[in-house]
Amino acid sequence: MKIKVLGSGCPNCKVLEANTKKAVEELKIKASIEKVTDIAKIMEYGIMSTPALVVNEKVVSYGKVLSSDEIKKFLK
Repeated sequence: MKIKVLGSGCPNCKVLEANTKKAVEELKIKASIEKVTDIAKIMEYGIMSTPALVVNEKVVSYGKVLSSDEIKKFLK
């Protein structure tokens, strides 16, 4: 599983990244988590606001910080 956290590095982006790592650990799944801060690459996903969460190249959330429990729903 490939997970990407899209964002400029703002506090909300960092919280989303931390919550994503926590969700992966709690589910005990194998996943690579990549932080994408390049604005051009973020724009390729067609989102209008960050932070965003991408699972296996599909945007599952943008514009809000998800809790680890909310993230788990997308990872199952």
